Amino acid sequence: MNKSLLIFVGVLFTVVFSLSGLVLVPDWQFSGIGPFLAEGADPSEAYPQPLSGGAEQGHAVYVDLGCVYCHSQQVRPEGFGADINRGWGNRRTVMRDYLFETVNLMGTMRTGPDLANIGARQPSRDWHNLHLYNPAITSPGSTMPPHPFLFEEGADMQHVPHGAIMLPAEWQTSEVKYIVPNARGKAVVDYLISLNRQFPLPEAQ
Repeated sequence: MNKSLLIFVGVLFTVVFSLSGLVLVPDWQFSGIGPFLAEGADPSEAYPQPLSGGAEQGHAVYVDLGCVYCHSQQVRPEGFGADINRGWGNRRTVMRDYLFETVNLMGTMRTGPDLANIGARQPSRDWHNLHLYNPAITSPGSTMPPHPFLFEEGADMQHVPHGAIMLPAEWQTSEVKYIVPNARGKAVVDYLISLNRQFPLPEAQ
């Protein structure tokens, strides 16, 4: 009987200790955190800002496409990986970076590069569109699958629609010479370009 009671107390202590250390204490520590505003700065310059418009829609498309299964969004600190040396960011990511995320996309695998700062590293919309259409165009040897369903294809050079992106000459065929992103394609590019977590937060230094 005494042994059963000891086991029960031990299990109860383990559960309570784990709950406190992993859930309650961190929640209490970060409960008052908000956007960072430098002294004398305008409130509109606070970091981070919630997603809006196309970027917010693109976040949903990113989740729907399963991008998080191959791409992370967390730059590790120096000494815990080569993320900063690879140019994936100029500082480690911290809790405040994810302040307005209702669905956290930190990721667990890096089949592809980290995307926490892809908007800062690659601000070109054309590059992102070509990369999504066929990653091999911009990144030879890439294992990322093409996403042609995010685009309309065209070859009529007499009536090139507004917003068309020309394929490089070596990728053009008689059926496809340019692509035009559809609504989902535009939204996911808006989201990717919005990913810029290089703001110099004091806790990240």
